[in-house]
Amino acid sequence: MSVHLLISAGRGPLECTWAVAELARRLEAEAAGHGVASRRVQSMPGERPGTARSVLVELTGDDAARVAAAWTGTLCWQAPSPYRATGRKNWYVIAQPCSVEAPRAAFDEAQVAITPVRTGGPGGQHRNKASTAVRATHRPSGLVVVVDEERQLSLNRRIALALLRRRIEEAAVAAGLEAVTARWRIHDDLVRGEPVRVERPEPYRGTRPAARRTVRVARG
Repeated sequence: MSVHLLISAGRGPLECTWAVAELARRLEAEAAGHGVASRRVQSMPGERPGTARSVLVELTGDDAARVAAAWTGTLCWQAPSPYRATGRKNWYVIAQPCSVEAPRAAFDEAQVAITPVRTGGPGGQHRNKASTAVRATHRPSGLVVVVDEERQLSLNRRIALALLRRRIEEAAVAAGLEAVTARWRIHDDLVRGEPVRVERPEPYRGTRPAARRTVRVARG
């Protein structure tokens, strides 16, 4: 299975963009330890090299949902600022699963069912008997249009296909925009305090790398 997780600094200061970059690396390392593949779908860089305002990570594998759940919520990166003198050491960011719009499938005329129908209106008796109007049904979406603009079936069929194509493309664009808007709302959902995880930099101890320090906070 696949899960997309967005880690965002929200409207936090420069240190929060540092935290996002560091936490994204921690997430990827933990995912690998559980046999879960990770891929950065999108990354918005911060003001300083090596920082990020947000990182969208795709987790794929049997334990993807469990890894994502362990990282969902407010995260705290606990370390002194590398950019300025301040007594503050807790830098909060947010991580939330989000939907990512699927690639738009090309419109396929083979997926459209065309049915000749009779309609009334201008054109006289011949028009009513000849069934020159068409009902076009896009089977995957269930979208239906009826076209009776011309007196020839072939012309109405062409118009119906064009109309279906335009409506389906407009719907795909709208769905994509809604997914992007939903992701951007996550940036403003950050609640500081009561983090689900507290992560700290690994302390330097000579040439031997120290174990990563992670503090998990129990959920209420």
